[in-house]
Amino acid sequence: MTAIALRPDRLRQFLSLTKPRVVSLIVFTAVIGMFLASPALPPLNALVFGTLGIALVAGAAAAINCLVEQKIDAVMARTRARPLPRGDLTSTQTLVFAGIVGAAGLAILHVMVNPLTMWLTLATFVGYAIVYTVLLKPATPQNIVIGGASGAMTPVLGWAAVANDVAPEALLLFLIIFVWTPPHFWSLALYRAKEYAKAGLPMLPVTHGSAYTRLHIVLYTAALIAVSLLPFAIRMSGYLYLAAAVALGAVFAAYAIALLRRYSDGLARRTFRYSIVYLAALFSALLLDHYWH
Repeated sequence: MTAIALRPDRLRQFLSLTKPRVVSLIVFTAVIGMFLASPALPPLNALVFGTLGIALVAGAAAAINCLVEQKIDAVMARTRARPLPRGDLTSTQTLVFAGIVGAAGLAILHVMVNPLTMWLTLATFVGYAIVYTVLLKPATPQNIVIGGASGAMTPVLGWAAVANDVAPEALLLFLIIFVWTPPHFWSLALYRAKEYAKAGLPMLPVTHGSAYTRLHIVLYTAALIAVSLLPFAIRMSGYLYLAAAVALGAVFAAYAIALLRRYSDGLARRTFRYSIVYLAALFSALLLDHYWH
C-alpha cells in the first residue's frame, strides 16, 4: 500500500477522502477559536500544532464517513466520483489511512498542545464518524440537528488548544454553529431530495416534504440570527461585530423567506452557498472585532 500511495494520483485520491473543502471550514472556525481565546496573539505552538492536529483528525473522520457511506455515495450524483465508489481505493486502504492520519493528529494534540484538546477532538471524531454517520444519519430526519453537535465543536477545540479550558464564550461559538447547521444542510437536502430518497436516507425533505423543510429553514434561521447577537449581548464583541451579524443575518433571512415563498432548486443552491459565506464572514467579523474593540 505504501508504494502505491506514493504515486501523485493515489495521493490525490487519499486527499479527496478527507473532504478538503469541508475540513478547511472546520479548521478556519477552530483557528478563530484560538484567536478569540487569547487577549493578544495565541501562542505559536498552539496555533501551529493545534491547527495541524485538528485538521488531521477531521480528515480522518471524513475518510471514515466515506468508508461507511460508499454504497450511498455510489447512487448520488455529487458523491459517485469519490475514490471508493469508483473503485480507486479499497475499504482496507481507507481504514488504514484514516487510522494513521487520525492517530497522528491525536498524538500531535496530546504531546504538542494539551490532553484536554486531544480528548475533546477524539470525542468529536466519535460523534461524527460513529454517532452521526453510522447511527443517526440512516435512522432519523433529525440526524443533522443532533449530529450537528460534532461539527459545532471545532471552535471549542481551538479555544481549548490555547486556553486549556472550555469557557462560556467557547460554548457560545459552539451554539452559533450548532444552530447554523440545519438551515445550511437542509438547503442542500432540498435540491438533492430525490437522490437522498434513492439512497434510502431519511432526510427531512424526503420524510416530511419540501414545504415542511422550508418552514423549518426559516425557523432555524430566525433562531440563528438571535443566537448570533449573543456575543454582543455578553460583551464578548462590540459594534463592529454587531453590524456584521445584523447585515449577514438579514441576507440569510431573505434567502430563507424566498425559499419558503417561491422555491426553486437554483435558489436552494444559492442559499446553501450563502450559508457557507455567512458562517465564514460571521467568524471573521468576530476576529476583527476582537482586536478592534
